[in-house]
Amino acid sequence: MTLTEENYIKSIYQLGKYGVHTVSTNSIADALETKASSVTDMMKKLAEKGYVNYKKYQGVNLTIKGGEIAADIVRKHRLWEVFLVEKLNFSWDEIHEIAEQLEHIKSEKLIHELDKFLNYPSHDPHGDPIPNKFGAIKKTEKILLFNLSENTKAVCVGVKDTSSAFLKYLDKHKIALGSEIIILSREDFDNSMVIKIGENLISISQIVASNLFVKECNTI
Repeated sequence: MTLTEENYIKSIYQLGKYGVHTVSTNSIADALETKASSVTDMMKKLAEKGYVNYKKYQGVNLTIKGGEIAADIVRKHRLWEVFLVEKLNFSWDEIHEIAEQLEHIKSEKLIHELDKFLNYPSHDPHGDPIPNKFGAIKKTEKILLFNLSENTKAVCVGVKDTSSAFLKYLDKHKIALGSEIIILSREDFDNSMVIKIGENLISISQIVASNLFVKECNTI
């Protein structure tokens, strides 16, 4: 399998919520920043190899074989992200592009030893679950911060937007995984929120609130 084919398989896996749902060719094109016609050509090729089920105008989903390969690629990517942050002191906004390169390493023994060395982590530095060696994922209860009401307490457990710009924004405002967040108020006009983290009061936009995954604790 080529690197390009692996990238397509991984994209289908992630867009389809870990291979569960059918994905449109347009959504794949948007995710990979390519033409829909190029996606169609690749889907035909991957279908011939037995990695996807594809019917024109009906979208695409992964076969069992394709799902296993995709889960393995995602597993490697997220393990490398943990390694880069925990062992090499990279910040969480620096690691995605490096892990994109490292995820294509083929050595099963290396990944097994890496997993063992990291003490079998269940989530990456962005809060995303890491598939185990069998492809199984430990799910975490989470909701977007935007969907919570005033006077609610929650803990940040992940980010929807993993772009460097967004992660740097979170660092600037000292918002990280494990941060306890209290929603103090919400503006009806633009859905912005005033939240409290530690002793700090922060006003965040709807965009920010819609890209933070949290686990609700209780109301205050």
